[in-house]
Amino acid sequence: QMAAKINEAHDHIAKAEKYLKTSFMKWKPDYDSAASEYSKAAVAFKNAKMLEEAKEAYLQEAEAHTNNKTLFHAAKHVFSLQDMQRIPEAIQYIERASMMYVENGTPDTAALALDRAGKLIESQDLAKAVDLYQKAASVFENEDRLRQAVEMLGKASRLLVRQHKLDEAAVSIQKEKNMYKEIENYPTCFKKTIAQVLVHLHRNDFVAADKCVRESYSLPGFSGSEDCIALEQLLQGYDEQDEDQVHCVCNSPLFKYMDNDYAKLSISLRVPGGGKKKAPASAADAGEGAEAGEADEDEYAGGLC
Repeated sequence: QMAAKINEAHDHIAKAEKYLKTSFMKWKPDYDSAASEYSKAAVAFKNAKMLEEAKEAYLQEAEAHTNNKTLFHAAKHVFSLQDMQRIPEAIQYIERASMMYVENGTPDTAALALDRAGKLIESQDLAKAVDLYQKAASVFENEDRLRQAVEMLGKASRLLVRQHKLDEAAVSIQKEKNMYKEIENYPTCFKKTIAQVLVHLHRNDFVAADKCVRESYSLPGFSGSEDCIALEQLLQGYDEQDEDQVHCVCNSPLFKYMDNDYAKLSISLRVPGGGKKKAPASAADAGEGAEAGEADEDEYAGGLC
């Protein structure tokens, strides 16, 4: 029975090749019929446990569909390679198909194909997944579909953080923030500011972190918000090398329940130079400082820490 399946597969391959040949009476290859035969051959090879041959047949099927501009099939059928762990080859065809979707006036389908390809490759190649999500974001942005574009950018930013590519992550998060500002989703801008600050502090760039917070004061509702108060406390603690204050802010629910990649940045943040703990005030010091403390009320009273 195995031999019969193998013979069947080879018969389908032979038929496919015949459909692709041209002659004096047949000027144009019959890509549709060839693709159909390659598909049948792939199934037969798969049933015969000949996965390498099945992979080749699937790729030839995708090639035939691509030549015939039957774009849906070129992207759809190539996903069958997922079963056989031949994802990188599948991704190449999806990228080609997505370019053709754009050229043929269906950019939404292109972006969704790129998004799906990104999900497929994430477990194997984070850098390629970032590339695919960024391409999907560009397609959506060109169509003024900013909500969809920013969602793709968010995926890219998180994966850049996961790879510790913090310089690229900082640029990507800024793009996200700009888009959220454009669609007037200000509360999400505040969350992106927290992400930016964590990335910049892990880059040991206090000036850039501080600048992100200063710029956010122009966003409606930022000043006096929970996010604003927490960020001011974090920057103050970091600048003063106050380990307790930084630890307190970074372990607060506001930071701890962010997307996992940012939560990890928060929990692992350390102040420069090893930090210092606040020395407990003696009773005498407390008495002397009481009046001054009342006169000069702590700017962060009522904050997180």
